[in-house]
Amino acid sequence: MSSAENETKETGIRQYYRALYQTWGAQHWWPAETRFEVIVGAYLTQNTAWTNVELALTQLRHAGLLNVEGVRRVRLAKLEKLIRSSGYFRQKAARLKTFVAFLDAQYQGSLDRMFEEPLSTLREKLLGLNGVGPETADSILLYAGNHPVFVVDTYTRRIIERHNILSSEAGYEDVRALFERALAPIAQQEEHKSTSNRVELESGIRGVAPHSPSAMSTAHRTALVQVYNEMHGLIVGVGKHYCKKSKPDCEACPLQPFLPEEPALSLPKRSPD
Repeated sequence: MSSAENETKETGIRQYYRALYQTWGAQHWWPAETRFEVIVGAYLTQNTAWTNVELALTQLRHAGLLNVEGVRRVRLAKLEKLIRSSGYFRQKAARLKTFVAFLDAQYQGSLDRMFEEPLSTLREKLLGLNGVGPETADSILLYAGNHPVFVVDTYTRRIIERHNILSSEAGYEDVRALFERALAPIAQQEEHKSTSNRVELESGIRGVAPHSPSAMSTAHRTALVQVYNEMHGLIVGVGKHYCKKSKPDCEACPLQPFLPEEPALSLPKRSPD
């Protein structure tokens, strides 16, 4: 791919960000009160809907176990029962236990120490854990650790394929690198804006089913981390409400003006009414 083609694609992604943010505003993702809650959610959301994850998190919270010590001491069978709503609960319970054991062995049980690790080092360690792929690792790094890494999910891939930005053959790291290059200039612009102006803008716009502000979604972070955070949340909104796997609603989507005249083959035909 030539440098001119790369620049065109990066410019397009920046246009997507501006169009979505102007339409919906801040999405307040990730909805959590603590970093550990983000980590647990990142594990539980694998292969299930977020509504199922919320049920499991509520169960853990009511049991007083939504913390490192709680997962460390709870019996595996009880943990499985509490997170049953998230699906694959036996695998996920074992993986949560594995994460806490890793935290204890490597960082004396301290999330502060873990997130002080350089991004590349910590990412490699997380990817070495059972059940942690790139999306889960990057969700933990971005949303719990405030590390500058973009999260690529199924919605991201679906949108860029249908908009002919990248093909389905593009690897996770290729997609991540493209978004990180594209969004960096927006973060640089945000650094020159006053905080008061940003808050005023965000408070006047309602998103597509935005989450209520939480301790984690409103935590202090760099402009680059914030932009990665917002873009991922906005993409989730597009994927859930418009760019669906079947019967996408392209006409109502805020990204409709950017849809190519010859969309990708992955865009299914709408059945006649």
